[in-house]
Amino acid sequence: MRTEQPKMIYLKDYKAPDYLIDETHLTFELHDDHTLVHAQLVMRRNPALGSDLPPLELDGQELELLSLALNDRALGEADYQLTDSHLTLHPDSASFVIDSSVRIHPETNTALEGLYKSSGMFCTQCEAEGFRKITYYLDRPDVMSKFTTTLSAEQHSYPVLLSNGNPIASGSEEDGRHWATWEDPFMKPAYLFALVAGDLWCVEDSFTTMTEREVALRIYVEPENIDKCQHAMDSLKKSMRWDEQTYGREYDLDIFMIVAVNDFNMGAMENKGLNIFNSSAVLAKAETATDAAHQRVEAIVAHEYFHNWSGNRVTCRDWFQLSLKEGFTVFRDSQFSADMNSPTVKRIEDVAYLRTHQFAEDAGPLAHSVRPDAFIEISNFYTLTVYEKGSEVVRMIQTLLGAEGFRKGSDLYFERHDGQAVTCDDFIKAMEDANGVDLTQFKRWYSQAGTPRLQVSEAYDADAQRYTLTFKQSCPATPGQTEKLPFVIPVELGLIGAQGQALPLQLEGEAAAGADTRVISIDQAEQQVVFFGVAEQPLPSLLRSFSAPVKLSFPYSRDQLMFLMQHDSDGFNRWEASQQLAVQVLEELVGQQQRGEPMVMDQRLISALETVLADEMLDPAMVSEMLSLPGEGYLTEIAEVADVDAIHAAREFAREALAQALYAPLWQRYQAYREVSRNSPYVAEAEHFARRRLQNIALSYLMLTGKEQVLEACLEQFEHCDNMTERMAALAVLVNSTHTEARAKALASFAEFFKDNALVMDQWFSVQAASTMPGGLARVEELMQHPAFNLKNPNKVRAVIGAFGGQNAINFHQLDGSGYRFLADQVITLNALNPQIASRLLSPLTRWRKYSPERQALMKAELERILASGELSSDVYEVVSKSLA
Repeated sequence: MRTEQPKMIYLKDYKAPDYLIDETHLTFELHDDHTLVHAQLVMRRNPALGSDLPPLELDGQELELLSLALNDRALGEADYQLTDSHLTLHPDSASFVIDSSVRIHPETNTALEGLYKSSGMFCTQCEAEGFRKITYYLDRPDVMSKFTTTLSAEQHSYPVLLSNGNPIASGSEEDGRHWATWEDPFMKPAYLFALVAGDLWCVEDSFTTMTEREVALRIYVEPENIDKCQHAMDSLKKSMRWDEQTYGREYDLDIFMIVAVNDFNMGAMENKGLNIFNSSAVLAKAETATDAAHQRVEAIVAHEYFHNWSGNRVTCRDWFQLSLKEGFTVFRDSQFSADMNSPTVKRIEDVAYLRTHQFAEDAGPLAHSVRPDAFIEISNFYTLTVYEKGSEVVRMIQTLLGAEGFRKGSDLYFERHDGQAVTCDDFIKAMEDANGVDLTQFKRWYSQAGTPRLQVSEAYDADAQRYTLTFKQSCPATPGQTEKLPFVIPVELGLIGAQGQALPLQLEGEAAAGADTRVISIDQAEQQVVFFGVAEQPLPSLLRSFSAPVKLSFPYSRDQLMFLMQHDSDGFNRWEASQQLAVQVLEELVGQQQRGEPMVMDQRLISALETVLADEMLDPAMVSEMLSLPGEGYLTEIAEVADVDAIHAAREFAREALAQALYAPLWQRYQAYREVSRNSPYVAEAEHFARRRLQNIALSYLMLTGKEQVLEACLEQFEHCDNMTERMAALAVLVNSTHTEARAKALASFAEFFKDNALVMDQWFSVQAASTMPGGLARVEELMQHPAFNLKNPNKVRAVIGAFGGQNAINFHQLDGSGYRFLADQVITLNALNPQIASRLLSPLTRWRKYSPERQALMKAELERILASGELSSDVYEVVSKSLA
């Protein structure tokens, strides 16, 4: 903790390390009340920087130095300088060996960085700068070393001892202790180091690589979770095969391990050969995990496995390049999930999340570019911009180069930079060199913050059969960036005729019409695209598959949007038309509510969704997406000034109107699908996910009608289903209903049955914290007193405090400011326990400028109270100070 203003770090100040570490030899003596870490570092002067010998400054925090030697010569206090954050030595030769011993305290480490204990298990989290809490080191990603690690612990309590690489030796010691040594043959930075020691059970399998190598696969969990690993194991094997087939990437060690940990700040971590996962991201079976959780496990297992190449074998030079590994790997896991499930639905889900959350980040005080140019605390930059927008940037490169060209570029990137720490520029250069293109202007996506706006207008000359689209791009000012240069925006588009047919596209200078879908590169502030031989007035289908992360504006009428919903050949744009129609209707309702007028529903939205429901040929997953109205978060994001109460009232009114008008087809679908669920076992596959999703969305609408038969059906589903997807969906609609007795009974029986399952209880917490029924804050405060709640566990904090602040706008934004005060109180408390979690909880308060002056004043006051509360971590200080700037 610190009271002085933390130091800003700038990309422009990057300097290569003065020294390199060729070998790292670590020995851990693990004890219940302390741990001893003995480190031997084989080092040398960086030959690229000359032959002089500047001081060597090693990173180290919260370490008790016990001994230090340079080339076997013991050093006294006069031979080095020690501060709270660094150990400075003075080497006397270009090559040397440093030996050190330190004492650390994993058992009291609530920040969950470095080495800590979780549920009696030792584990590590070193990304981004946690290794400096383990031993003195050059804790930066461009210092790569070969690691050998020996662990020693009491055998009865910690029978499993794991680290990176391959196991090379093990044995017993006196006093009931034992040891194991692991060797990682690949150079890696310290952030990829991992260690686990505990009483764990293991699920084993194997994988035969494309060169016929046998790889052992192991998932380690606590004994009670051994029956929840098969889905993760299946996902791992699918990921390994997919990466070979799609990217030509083969796994390189003899063993691949996953360990599930209850207390973890993130979803998972890609440590070389030893992935450490938040238990919520690896444990899944029908009775305890929803379909969404199964899909999340599959995606995260894939993501961390794909990092073996895009992050480990080729890593980032510095933390400003974080999207080099994260944006690329999110793109890869998104491709994988699309191939495993429905590509269109996966794209819809990704875009809906991006536009609701990342666009809001771009529009707020914490807006930053995909490659930031400055930060105080790197953990604050594990953001949606770096991950999701970074993925969209990679996706645009693939759109511009085509799938074959992109593969050529990725092959060259991996071949050229294997074993290196590189930059986003190196990634782009590989794409350029492999395809003979110039992406200089495209790189502005890495350096310019904010969401570009793309305004499109049309003109049709019937006599000349010429159709012109005019594109105007702009990007709003963001913190530190007032002027923006034009981006390269790939716009995938088509033209649709009056009968719903795709029209062939002939551009200026082309002898004949080509494909009916084209990618047009918009790289000017204003640019015209002219199509020839257009025999009738067309309707443009713009930004197909959401080909660029921009805010598109085209003056579609509601009738035109209905037409696109029915006729567009691009599945994403059919959904997009339904969303834009719903947005227009909802914005009209918001205006009526604000003016005190009776709300009147546009029947065209009802008619359009009735047609969707009646289409038996349409994928149930697509029907589900089109039935789902834009969320309150998205409506808030697109509003100039967000009126929380009017948005909530308008959306609820629309849902109730749709429920009443579409009761018959919704009830028919629900009954048919529930009958299938009753008579067939649970299967975790896309077709079944889609059916259950539509069944549960139908139930959520039907419950709004208040009909007794629907309540009976809901209770039947809750009590007699064989899977958590249906049980949790039924519980959620009960929790958000006026059936107080049924709600209380269901919550009590659920908690009693699942009280010993931490992850299921997280779902129980979350569904109540997010409930929009009145009295939300009182419910949350009551939940925090529940025996299963623990403020030191990140999953519990996210399930209760995070769900309330991030998913329950109507209760969080109460006009008395009570929700804001509550969140500020929790941030102040968590600042001392777990700064990373505290800073991430702040997000709802950082967007204070989005609301009315009354709410702005209340939110700003709480941010100022946090700032004045005392010793702030750099994590929290950075978010609060930037939010107020």
